[in-house]
Amino acid sequence: MSIFNLLSVVIPVFNEDDNLNELIPRCLSACDSIGIKYEIILIDDGSKDSSPEIIGRASENHPGKIIGVFLNRNYGQHAAVMAGFKESRGDIVVTLDADLQNPPEEIPRLVETARQGYDVVGTVRKDREDSLFRRISSAIINKAVQKSTGVMMHDYGCMLRAYQRNIVDTVLECDERSTFIPILANNYAHTTTEIEVRHEARRGGVTKYSFSKLINLMFDLFTSMTTFPLRMLSIIGLGIAILGIGFGLFLLLLRIILGSAWAGEGVFTLFAILFIFIGAQFMGMGLLGEYIGRIYNNVRSRPFFLIKRVSGRNINKGN
Repeated sequence: MSIFNLLSVVIPVFNEDDNLNELIPRCLSACDSIGIKYEIILIDDGSKDSSPEIIGRASENHPGKIIGVFLNRNYGQHAAVMAGFKESRGDIVVTLDADLQNPPEEIPRLVETARQGYDVVGTVRKDREDSLFRRISSAIINKAVQKSTGVMMHDYGCMLRAYQRNIVDTVLECDERSTFIPILANNYAHTTTEIEVRHEARRGGVTKYSFSKLINLMFDLFTSMTTFPLRMLSIIGLGIAILGIGFGLFLLLLRIILGSAWAGEGVFTLFAILFIFIGAQFMGMGLLGEYIGRIYNNVRSRPFFLIKRVSGRNINKGN
């Protein structure tokens, strides 16, 4: 049984002023019920609404319990979580979305499960309140991640998760720029488990994941966790080459049997074959470009995020 002296709750925030006034008291109440010291770290990811002001007031009203971390611009959800990890001090770190779709009241259950010695506690959203497209795409991604990592978790898209301190420290040591934190953490976890949690409809505001952002997330997932797409590219290329050879032999046979006039002297057939190979080449170049671009970003080693200021941190005052 693990003993925790301090709990850190990391919450990335981007334009969530419709939810923060409800989120903060619910988080405080949930953490108070656990009976240990805690800090709730709200990371403002370059919000354009009144979210920074709400976070600032909350950190002033609850010093030491509410910590505001303000990034100088929008870096994305996972960069914001990494900034929260860097600021956190807890023996156990829980991540949570600010949209209230995952109720803060589930935090004590994650902490209790982590006390049993699990390095990572994942969650499975029960009765999801999401669109059909998001549920289908999530199911496809989860299956792909399971096959690639060998860790049989069923809902990598749920931000409500708990991590032991050593896992968080190891994740912070990684220099990867395009990464997916739940997968990265599972790579270092010795023991993992998952529990079912409630899932509710968004209370206010709009989802920050548009169709294009979901596509970008899928690219980040596949290229950050495995080189399998590159292997698939080789397999597809070999398959196209075999089909091309077989098609060429088939055309030669028809030309012998039917003569050269049957297909416009072979011009249209030649163009069809050419377009197939051009399409395959562009597909391969695009996939290679994805990997090369990520290598380029990692080699430059630019900061993952820039913290403008931190509010509510009072080292002389406990909870």
